[in-house]
Amino acid sequence: QVQLVESGGGLVQPGGSLRLSCTASGIIFSIYAMGWYRQAPGKQRELVAHITAGRSTNYADSVKGRFIISRDNAKNTVYLQMNSLKPEDTAVYYCNTRDGKGDYWGQGTQVTVSS
Repeated sequence: QVQLVESGGGLVQPGGSLRLSCTASGIIFSIYAMGWYRQAPGKQRELVAHITAGRSTNYADSVKGRFIISRDNAKNTVYLQMNSLKPEDTAVYYCNTRDGKGDYWGQGTQVTVSS
């Protein structure tokens, strides 16, 4: 079955950086688009960044210029480099992919930006 496992979350001060990782299994990773979503308390889950199989990327306006999504097909892993973090980036971050059978989600990793 498809499994997505995130790691790399934690507590960081405003202005700091974190790198999230998501390792996939059960899929031919190189042909799948991958996305990072986040959900803050009391808010809807939102798309943060997306990368296609061809490595085209797009970002939410709120993170453009600060976050970078990338992928390593040899490691079946997608990354989210988060720089210049703000308190409003605090959320649970989820890895996502989808195919004709539906959406697949990881368990999420908490990112807290606070002094």
